[in-house]
Amino acid sequence: MSSTSPPSTVVRSSLEEMLENLRRRDEKQTPKDLPPALPSRPTSRARLPSSRRSLPVGFKVTVENDVVVEEKSDCGAEVTAPAVVLAVERERSNSFGNSRKKVKVDQSPYADVEVMSTSNYNDDNIKGVVDWDDNIEYFIKKKLRVWCRLSSGLWEMGRIRSTSGKDSSVQLASGSVVKVLTTDLLPANPDILDGVDDLIQLSYLNEPSVVGNLHYRYSRDQIYSKAGPVLIAINPFKAVKMYGSNHIIDYRQKLADAPHVYATADAAYDKMMGGLSLHITFLSFLILLFARLNYYSVICLVLADGVNQSIIISGESGAGKTETAKLAMQYLAILGGGGDGIEHEVLQTNCILESFGNAKTSRNDNSSRFGKLIEIHFSMSGKICGAVIQTFLLEKSRVVQLAPGERSYHVFYQLCAGAPSELRGKLNIRMANEYNYLNQSNCLVINGHDDALNFLKLQEALDAVQISKKDQESVFAVLTAVLWLGNISFQSIDNENHIEVLADEALTAAASLMGCSEQDLSLALSTRKILAGKDSIAKRLTLQQAIDTRDALAKFIYARMFDWLVEQINTSLEAGKWRTERSINILDIYGFESFQKNSFEQFCINYANERLQQHFNRHLFKLEQEDYEADGIDWTKVDFNDNQECLNLFEKKPLGLLSLLNEESNFPKATDLIFSNKLEQHLSSNSCFNGSKDGEFGISHYAGQVLYNTSGFLEKNRDQLQSESVQLLLSCSCELLKLFASKMLDQSDKAVGPKGQCAQKQSVATKFKRQLYKLMQQLEKTTPHFIRCIKPNSLQHPGVFEKDLVLQQLRCCGVLEVVRIARCGFPNRISHEEFALRYGFLISEKNVSRDPLSLSVAVLQQFNIPPEMYQVGYTKLFFRTGQIGALEGKRKQVLQSVIGCQKCYRGYKARSQFNEMKAKISTLQSFIRGENTRKKYASLLKNERAHLKHKDKHKHKRSASKVPDEKHKAIIRLQSVVRGWLARKHIDDMQSSEESNIEANRINQLPSRVEQMKVPYNAMEELQRRVERAEANLVQKDEENATLRTQLQQYEMRWSEYETKMQSMEDKWQKQITSLQMSLAAAKMNLAPENAAGQPGRLEVSPSPVSEDSDDNMIMGPRTPGECTPNKYSNAILEAREANGGGLNPVNRLAKEFEQQKQVFDDDARNLFDYRSVQSTPCMNSYDELRRLKLRFALWKREYKTRLRETKTALHKHGLGDTEKNRRKWWVKFGGKRH
Repeated sequence: MSSTSPPSTVVRSSLEEMLENLRRRDEKQTPKDLPPALPSRPTSRARLPSSRRSLPVGFKVTVENDVVVEEKSDCGAEVTAPAVVLAVERERSNSFGNSRKKVKVDQSPYADVEVMSTSNYNDDNIKGVVDWDDNIEYFIKKKLRVWCRLSSGLWEMGRIRSTSGKDSSVQLASGSVVKVLTTDLLPANPDILDGVDDLIQLSYLNEPSVVGNLHYRYSRDQIYSKAGPVLIAINPFKAVKMYGSNHIIDYRQKLADAPHVYATADAAYDKMMGGLSLHITFLSFLILLFARLNYYSVICLVLADGVNQSIIISGESGAGKTETAKLAMQYLAILGGGGDGIEHEVLQTNCILESFGNAKTSRNDNSSRFGKLIEIHFSMSGKICGAVIQTFLLEKSRVVQLAPGERSYHVFYQLCAGAPSELRGKLNIRMANEYNYLNQSNCLVINGHDDALNFLKLQEALDAVQISKKDQESVFAVLTAVLWLGNISFQSIDNENHIEVLADEALTAAASLMGCSEQDLSLALSTRKILAGKDSIAKRLTLQQAIDTRDALAKFIYARMFDWLVEQINTSLEAGKWRTERSINILDIYGFESFQKNSFEQFCINYANERLQQHFNRHLFKLEQEDYEADGIDWTKVDFNDNQECLNLFEKKPLGLLSLLNEESNFPKATDLIFSNKLEQHLSSNSCFNGSKDGEFGISHYAGQVLYNTSGFLEKNRDQLQSESVQLLLSCSCELLKLFASKMLDQSDKAVGPKGQCAQKQSVATKFKRQLYKLMQQLEKTTPHFIRCIKPNSLQHPGVFEKDLVLQQLRCCGVLEVVRIARCGFPNRISHEEFALRYGFLISEKNVSRDPLSLSVAVLQQFNIPPEMYQVGYTKLFFRTGQIGALEGKRKQVLQSVIGCQKCYRGYKARSQFNEMKAKISTLQSFIRGENTRKKYASLLKNERAHLKHKDKHKHKRSASKVPDEKHKAIIRLQSVVRGWLARKHIDDMQSSEESNIEANRINQLPSRVEQMKVPYNAMEELQRRVERAEANLVQKDEENATLRTQLQQYEMRWSEYETKMQSMEDKWQKQITSLQMSLAAAKMNLAPENAAGQPGRLEVSPSPVSEDSDDNMIMGPRTPGECTPNKYSNAILEAREANGGGLNPVNRLAKEFEQQKQVFDDDARNLFDYRSVQSTPCMNSYDELRRLKLRFALWKREYKTRLRETKTALHKHGLGDTEKNRRKWWVKFGGKRH
C-alpha cells in the first residue's frame, strides 16, 4: 500500500528541502522532551504489561549537572513501572542537523546522580538524594526487584522493605534482610527479561543487570550473547552441544538466529558476498539514469564489489579466543568448500600452529604465545581459493626459560611422547623429563591432553599442507637438537670463571643432529672472537655468557623454524590465490596479560592489545559518532574510555616508551636499571605512567594497571646472535640450519646504507611496532566484526562464574558503552544514491521526483517505515536495527516476481528469434537452391550445345544409309505403341456395340417383367412385418443366449463350490460312518460278556460306572487301532448268545434290534453315496438327506440308550451274585483302558 507524497516532494529538490527544514528548525521552538520507548522484548517472553504497575502521578526525577528534570506529563498519562528510565530524549524529527538534549543514563532511579563519565564506572561516583515520597514508597508498594551492593562489594537481588533516612532495609533472595545505603541500590529488570540474548533489550542498563543476565545464560550453557554489534563469548571450559554440521546448516539457512560465532561468521560472509554487483538489475540501472544521477556515479555503484571483512577476536588469556577462531574458520570452510581440498588445508593449519606456537601457562592450558592473522580468500562464487597466514612476535624466551607450573611449546612434549621407535632411535629422542629445557618447571603433562595422539595429528596436518616426509624429519631433527642444546653443560677452568664445554652425550647428540663437529659447536658456545687490527683473538666466555650464547642459539633456531613452517604453509595455501576477489580476515592475538612478574613479552603483548582496543573504540565509538555528526542527524554524543593517552605513552616520539627502549638498546653498556631511571625522568608527566623504582614501572592499561620488571628488557629487545653462532650454522650439513643463517645474512645485507655503512639494526620492539601498524592498515580496509571472549573464572573450572572477574573484563572492553550506542544509534546506513539504486524500483508511483533523496523518501513512505526508525542525513540514510531487513524482504519478493516475468519474456523472445531465424534460413536456402539449379542448368545447356556442335562438325563423316541404333529403336517403339492403340480402340468399339444391343433388348422386355414382378401391396407389408418380427426375435434370442451364458457361468461357479463342499461333507460323513461302526462294535463287545456269563433265564450285567456322557463317548468316540474290528466283534457276541440257548430275551431283542438298525443305516448311507456319484451336478437334496439321516441316527441312539439303561435296571432288580462284582471290576478296568 503506497502513500501519496506531498506535492512539494515532486517539485522541489532535496537541497531545497534540506534548507527549508533547517529554517523551520531554527524558527520553531524545540518540542518538550518525551521519554523513549522501551526496547522490544523477546518474543519468547512477551506479555502485556500489568496495568497495576503504573507510577505515581507526581513521579519526578531531579538530576544535577546539566541533566534535564523529567516532570509529570502534560497529558496526565501514567508511565508503567517497566518504563522507568532516567535517560530521556526529545522525539526525533526527520529534519537535517537537529540538535537534541538528552538526559544521560543514570545508575539509580532513586537519587540525583552526578554526571558521570563512562570512562570510569567506579560506584563511588554515585551520589544524590532520594525522592522518598514517590520512588521508594512505590517500589516498596509494588515489591519491585532491586540490586543492592553488600559490604563485600558484591551485588545481590532483593526487594525494599523499608527506608529510614539514607538507609534502606532490603530483603535478599535468600530471605535474609540487610541494611544498605540508598545510593547502593540499582533497579533490577523484570523477570520477563531474564536471559535475553541481546543486552540492548534490558530496560535498565547497569553493571549488575548486565552481569546477572550473562550469569543467567551461562548457567544454562548459553555462552553467547549480543551487546549490540559485539558478540560476547564466555568460555564454558567444557564441551557444549552447540557446534557441528547440523548447527552450521541451521545458521546458513537462517533457521537459527540466536547469538553464535557461526552467526558472526555468516554475517561476515554475507557482507563479503553482498556487493551491489551481485544484485544490480537493468531496471534499477535505468531508474538511476532517469533520476538525473551522474553517469559516472551510476557506473561506480554498479561496479561496486563486496567489502572485505574481518573477525577480530579479543579477550584476556584463557578466554577462549583460539577455539573461537577455529570455530569461525570451520564455518567458513564448510561454506566455501569447493571440492579441491583447500578448505581442509586451511583447517589443518590450526593443528600445526597450535603445536609450534601454543603452550601451557598458569592461566591457560592452551595459550597462544604468538599472534596470527589468517586471511582467507574467496572466489567470485564464494568458494575458498587460498589463504595467507601472518604471525606476530613469537615468545622465544619460552624455549629456554619456564615459570613454575608452565610448559614450553606443545610440539616438544608431543615429539618426546609420540615419536615412533624408528624415528626415536634415528634422532636419539628421549623422554621429556630428560631435557633441561622441559623439566625445569616440573610440569610435563596436561590433564585431558594426549601428547602422543596429538603428535599423530600433527603429522597428518603436515601431510595435508604438503610438507614432505623428508622435511618433516628435518624439522623433528632440529627440534631434538634444540632440546639437546639445553642439556649442554659448562665447567670453569680458572679463577675468572672462564668455562669450557663438557664433552658429554648432550654435546655429541646436538652436534650430530645439527650436522657439525663437536669441536666447532664447543668453540662457538665457549669463545668469542675479538678483532685486534687485522687479527682476531679467541676470548673465553664466562659461565653466564656461555649460557646466554647457548640459549640465544636455541631461541634463534626455534623462531626461524617457526617462520619457515609458516612460509611452507602459505606456499601450500596460495595454489588458487590468483583467482581471489575478496577475503575474510580472522585475527587471533594473545590476550591481555598481567602476572606477578611481567617482563618484555608482557610489555609487547599488552601494547598490541592497546592497539586493538583503539581499533575497537575507533569503529564502535569514534567513527560511529563522527559519522552522525558529519551527516547532521539528531544525536547526543556518548562518552567512552579512550585509550589514546596510553598509546601515546608507548608510541610518542622522541620520549615514548618504545623510543626510549630503542635508544638504550643501542648503547652496549646500557643497563636495565639505567633504562628504568630514564623512564621515570621523561614519562612521569603522563597520566598512564606510574613511577619507576627498583627496576620496575607501572602502566595504567585499558584493562587495569600492570607492573613491569625491566630485568632483561634491553637484551630481549636487542635479540642479538653472535657471529660465531651464525658461522656455525652456515657450516652445518643440515639444510634447514644453513637456510636460517643465510636468510639472516641477507636481511643484514639489506640493512647496509648506500655508502656501504651498516645501518642500525632494528630492535624487536621496532619490528613489532611496524607489524602492528601494517596490521591496523589492513584491518582498516575491512568491515570489522568484533567478538569479545570472557573468562568466567580464574581456575578454568566449568560452571563457575566469578562476577567480579567478569565485570572487570566487561568494563575493560566497554560493553555498557557499546550497548548504549546500539540502543539509541543507527547501525545501518546507506547513501542516498545507493538506497535509490537498490530500492528505487520498488516505488509504485509515477509522479515522484527521480532525484535520489526524493526517491528514497518515497520508498520509505510507501512501505510505512516509522519516522522514529530512521533519520535522513546530508548524504546518507540512517536506520535502526531491523529496518533494512524489512526492505530487503520486500525487495527480494519483487525481484522474484521480476525474475518470473523475465523468464516468460526471455522464452517468448527466444521463440520469436528462433522462428524469425528459421524463416530467414528457409528463404536463404531457397535462394541458394535456385541459384545452384540455375548454374547447373546453364552448365548442362552449355554442354548440350557443345555436343551438338561437335556432332554437326563430324556429320559429313557418317554414312547416309546408316541409321543410328537409338533412332531405329525409337521408331520401332513408336510403331508398337500406335498399333497397340489401334487394337485397343477396335476392341472398345466392339464392346460398346454389344452393350448397346443388350440394353435395347432389356428395354424391350422390361414391361413384361414389371407385370410379372408386381406383388400386392398388402403382401409386401406382411413380408416386411415378418422380417421385423424375425429380427426382433433374433435380438431377443441373442439376449436370452447371453443371459443363459451368464447363468451357466454362475452355475459352473456354484457347481465348483458345491463340489468342494460335497467333498468335505463326504469326508465328514465317511468319518461319522466309521465312528458309528466303531461305536456299535464297542456296544456289542460290552454285551457279549454278560450273555456269556449269565445263567439260563437270568442276565447278569454290572452297571456301568460312567455317566450318560460317558456312554455317548463310548458310542461315538474314536477307537484305537489295537481293538478288533466292529464286524468281527459283533459276530462273536451273537455267537455267544446263540450258544447260551437263547436265554436273556431282553438282551437278545436289543442285540437283534441293534443289528437291524445298523443294516438300515448302512443301506441308507450307501444309497445316498451312490445317488450322489450318479448326479452330474451337486444337488441340495443330497445335503438334506444326509442331515435327515444323521438326525434319525441321533434320535435312535438316544432311544436305544434309554432302553439299554432300563434293561440294566430290570436285571439289577432280580439280584446279582458274586459274579456281578467280578464283572464290575472287569467293567471298570475295561472302561479305564478305553478312556
